[in-house]
Amino acid sequence: MADNSLHEAELKLFVESVRNYFKTTTHQEPQITSAYLATGDVEGHDFNGVVTFSGSYKGHVTVSMPPQLLRELLLLQKENDLSEGNLLDAVGEIANTLAGNARQGLGAGLDISVPAKLRGHAGLRARVRKHPCVITLRWNHQPALVVVDMERRA
Repeated sequence: MADNSLHEAELKLFVESVRNYFKTTTHQEPQITSAYLATGDVEGHDFNGVVTFSGSYKGHVTVSMPPQLLRELLLLQKENDLSEGNLLDAVGEIANTLAGNARQGLGAGLDISVPAKLRGHAGLRARVRKHPCVITLRWNHQPALVVVDMERRA
């Protein structure tokens, strides 16, 4: 049976993408607090951006952030509209940016959906992998996480 799981180098692309996003946007690198394989539902935050992959890979990447972190990011970008809709747009845009950055390392055969934006911190369920990779981080004392639930197509 072929091993379709992501390798460490592919997962590192997402960690670096997260680092680069914050460094570029805020000039302050996030602290990556852990990266692990989840064994059950992952407890997320209130605002979630989900990008679906197809083509050479299948699966999802979810960016999950609390509202305060998103407000701080928007204010740093000189955005004064801190409505729930704008917070959802922001987390969706972050997920889209991370996916786009990952595509550079994973190849042009990777198709990326428009981000789905979800409100609520219900457990983030694995849909593709039995154990998705969870990257937890802190930025400006705020927690966030990125769940990489994808695999190579056979």
